[in-house]
Amino acid sequence: MPWRLSAPRVLLRRLREAMANSPGGKVSLDAIVELVAANLVAEVCSIYISRSDGALELYATQGLKQEAVHNTRLKPDEGLVGLIASSARPVNLPDAQSHPAFSLRPETGEESYSSFLGVPVLRGGRTQGVLTIQNVHPRKYTDEEVEALQTIAMVLAEIIGSGAIEGVSPTEADPRRTQTQSAEGVVLSEGIALGHIVFHEPQVMVTRLISDDPASELSRLEMAVEQLRKSVDEMLERRDVPLTGEHREILEVYRVFAHDEGWLRRLREAVNAGLTAEAAVKRVQNVQRDQMLRHRDSFWRERLHDMDDIANRLLRLLAGRNETAASEELPKDTILVARTMGASELLDYNREKLRGLVLEEGGLTSHVAIVARALDIAAVGETENVLTMTAPGDAAILDAEQGVLHVRPSGDLVKSYTDKVRFRARRQAQYARLRDREPRTLDGQRIYLRMNAGLPIDVPHLVDSGADGIGLYRTELQFMISSNLPRLHQQIRTYQEIMDTADDKPVVFRTLDIGGDKVLPYIRHTHEPNPALGWRAIRIALDRPALLRTQMRALLRACAGRDLRMMIPFVTDVAELREARGYLNKELAHAKRHGYELPREVHMGAMIEVPSLLWQLDEILPEADFISVGSNDLFQFLFAADRGNANVAARFDPLSLPGLRVLRQIAESAERHKVPLTLCGEIAGRPIEAMALIGLGYRSISMSAASIGPVKAMVLELDAQKLESYVLEWLETGNQSIRARLRDFAEANNIPLG
Repeated sequence: MPWRLSAPRVLLRRLREAMANSPGGKVSLDAIVELVAANLVAEVCSIYISRSDGALELYATQGLKQEAVHNTRLKPDEGLVGLIASSARPVNLPDAQSHPAFSLRPETGEESYSSFLGVPVLRGGRTQGVLTIQNVHPRKYTDEEVEALQTIAMVLAEIIGSGAIEGVSPTEADPRRTQTQSAEGVVLSEGIALGHIVFHEPQVMVTRLISDDPASELSRLEMAVEQLRKSVDEMLERRDVPLTGEHREILEVYRVFAHDEGWLRRLREAVNAGLTAEAAVKRVQNVQRDQMLRHRDSFWRERLHDMDDIANRLLRLLAGRNETAASEELPKDTILVARTMGASELLDYNREKLRGLVLEEGGLTSHVAIVARALDIAAVGETENVLTMTAPGDAAILDAEQGVLHVRPSGDLVKSYTDKVRFRARRQAQYARLRDREPRTLDGQRIYLRMNAGLPIDVPHLVDSGADGIGLYRTELQFMISSNLPRLHQQIRTYQEIMDTADDKPVVFRTLDIGGDKVLPYIRHTHEPNPALGWRAIRIALDRPALLRTQMRALLRACAGRDLRMMIPFVTDVAELREARGYLNKELAHAKRHGYELPREVHMGAMIEVPSLLWQLDEILPEADFISVGSNDLFQFLFAADRGNANVAARFDPLSLPGLRVLRQIAESAERHKVPLTLCGEIAGRPIEAMALIGLGYRSISMSAASIGPVKAMVLELDAQKLESYVLEWLETGNQSIRARLRDFAEANNIPLG
């Protein structure tokens, strides 16, 4: 007898009544299989649940032998039930026993049944079990019957997940909740965090699955879909959304999903079958996830994230929740998990409670990664499927030194990391005690340890770290996290705030270093095959002088009565520095003409980060008030190794002979011309490499605030002259990296290397 149109609604109503009448809100699997069999006119209905070892155990049946319950266990790929679980797809057969995957279990007594329909019990993209029906007479079940059984399976998954099934704990149906799992990613900001998972966009837990009034639920659904469409359209029409680029592409995909009539039709059908609007969204989402995961085409698998995002947006609208987790009360040890997020969104969170950040997307150069480093938050990006493998409230350890997230860690793992965190804390306390000590070597040489910064929230670290000033302030970060071009008054206010916070300590402002991997969303950029060597930094500034002159004007106004130090990035020819100086002179004349107070002194410097300047040092040094070596770019160009490419970034050692000879050449030229010299780059922040720089003659280096303590501890135990003789002798006679020899030197002279 074929399934009737009213069957799912009747079945869902009876299931709700059974739950309402059960003690403690519990319902038995026996009651469910009995209800399903009766309402779908099936002679057999069975439920198999996945166990922690992957086996599928028969938990309840109506029609098969009761002694088979808990005694029949199938391997993950055994029989038709195993096929359904492994493929996460329904199986519909008029003659099940003729199928090659059929596996007869005599203890069940199923040899007399021909037709078979089984569907996976899916929750959160995971198969929790399998729901089947069988009949004696051969027949293929209709599409409506398949749809009905899938609807029941979806409700069953949510009931199991809520712990409302008698005799089945949520962890039995989803053993991941008790298993330790790990995910690897790319380190965005170093650190270690122990805490609990919080989703940036909180998931809506669907607790009411079965509707009392389908017409009312349909009305709620239609209103929420209309709100969703309107919100996506409004986002696309906002002036701060660029006309091209990844952000707009994602929103365009959202609009396609939101206006997909096929999606809306499936949602309506699920509501008409007796589900609430929220349960209907979850039901359709599960089916779409299954379909997309089966696609071999990577395009469709990548759209899975977009589909999940739009479904979750609709769920939040139905629940009346549009905020991110930043507006909620957070646990004191929050590890924030998101697919992606904007830099400004991260700044909305309570820094006191935020311990770590994990992103499915977001690379080392993303804006949010830059803010995470500024906030000194452990962060890892490009962590595939982290939203699927975690759940809100899960205990977790984020190792942002190795780039690993451990979810539901074992006791031994927690103890190991707790000891590691305590050791780091003791070491940081030791560095804190050095904060007010002047970094002077044992032979009396003053080493200036400055810090790199890029946002106003970085600047208070000047006091915390004991840095001698800011050796590199990356002004472009203010532009990168802004949704539109910062106006003159906004730039003035930002630079004044930085100068006020720094007090009497020097600040070196680098003019806009945009282009390459630093694309501003509100400035149109053409695609370049090699952006690192393309239209960027001073090249953009000289081609679009209004940008540069506005920034110079803001810096002159902000530094009134104080010293202004301005540095030009990516200079490749002395003529570029001269042209920039010409614009600065015009802005000085403009300020005088309008009666603005001028800075006490104005210093313009150049960054040495392009190898062509190595053969122009005698020309450019007389033109510069100071120079700063940008070792990151200089070394990647020198060794032809993209520092963002893991396949080649480790193929050279910055302490090898070519790099050190170049750095020594620059130091000798600066000394000869009596031009102040600083180095700002990653090598300055590692004690052994900072030691090499001091041996090469560098007396001013700039690094992250967190590196000041370890480097200062090294400096205080160092004899600079002895080291310099050691390093320069090696430059003449060595032929490989000096790293091992420096370690020997440090060990022989009791110099701490962190």
